[in-house]
Amino acid sequence: MFGVFGNWYKRKFSDPNALMLLFFIIFSAVILYLFGDILMPVLVAIVIAYLLDVPVSKMEKMGIRRWLATSFTIVIFFLVCFVLAVSLIPIITKQSVSLVKEIPLIWASAQAWITSLPAKYPALIEVGYIKSATEGVNDRLVSFGEQLLSASFSSIGNIAALLIYIILVPLMVFFMLNDKQVFISSISAILPKERRLISQVGEEMNLQIANYIRGKVIEILIVGGISSVAFSILDLRFAVLLGVLVGFSVLIPYIGAAMVTIPVAIVGLFQFGFTSEFGYLMVVYFIIQALDGNLLVPILFSEAVSLHPLYIIIAVLLFGGLWGFWGVFFAIPLATLVKALITAWSSPIVDSQKNTLIIE
Repeated sequence: MFGVFGNWYKRKFSDPNALMLLFFIIFSAVILYLFGDILMPVLVAIVIAYLLDVPVSKMEKMGIRRWLATSFTIVIFFLVCFVLAVSLIPIITKQSVSLVKEIPLIWASAQAWITSLPAKYPALIEVGYIKSATEGVNDRLVSFGEQLLSASFSSIGNIAALLIYIILVPLMVFFMLNDKQVFISSISAILPKERRLISQVGEEMNLQIANYIRGKVIEILIVGGISSVAFSILDLRFAVLLGVLVGFSVLIPYIGAAMVTIPVAIVGLFQFGFTSEFGYLMVVYFIIQALDGNLLVPILFSEAVSLHPLYIIIAVLLFGGLWGFWGVFFAIPLATLVKALITAWSSPIVDSQKNTLIIE
């Protein structure tokens, strides 16, 4: 057993570059695990810097000084974010409060329909089973309401954290964009000399993460905007709130689309009943999902490394459980990182002195 493991270790990690890559990954994972919450503003700033790097670089190539291009881009970006927040947050908040108030009415209507099933299908459904099931759901709704109330009070303490994000994140984004080459040179100076595989994986992931962040933000805006407009045209209640949910559901491939279907269908069913309007709503919703998966995603992520859907779902569950929202957001790049690491460790060993391949 130990001989097999020893042979595997010599085959994969006899190259110092592979060993340095392993140590670098372990060190980075430990830092994120121990200090992830403290470093969260830094991670948010990195995400925004990746998003804004393309316009800044293009303006720099046009002859505009980098500090001026960085300042202009950041001002426009946060101004757009402020306008969107001022215009959307009051609507979303109002519709969220209204939806929470109407949940008991929706459940009462659903409960009346469920309790009528034994009379319609006495041979298939028992009255006792329906009563026990509805009582269990009632208990869960009560506990959910208590948790929601406690969460609303505890969120008051997050105002200070929000102020930190508002002040520090724009400053860090400015420095990351304006002094990009300085930070790259500093990181390169810290890395060990045996960093061929680290550089290989880093270059691949830098391209993947930049494309993913920009593509995912564009996808959220397009899908959320089209869904909100379509729901409003169909006169669906809570159209903006549900449209925003549909937009953010693209963060979780496959699972998000299935999850957000439930509130859309419930609200539509409660409002329209089993009518043609409800049918039109679901047809439009599934058309949006189909266009997103078969047209928008291939266009936005044409340069992304293809991953099997099973690997994507496992990555969402694993990294989402470890790091919450950001784990879900970066599930696909992290899965791509794992694939890049496997590819790097599976590549032939290079003699760093002679720069030749070693055939085993």
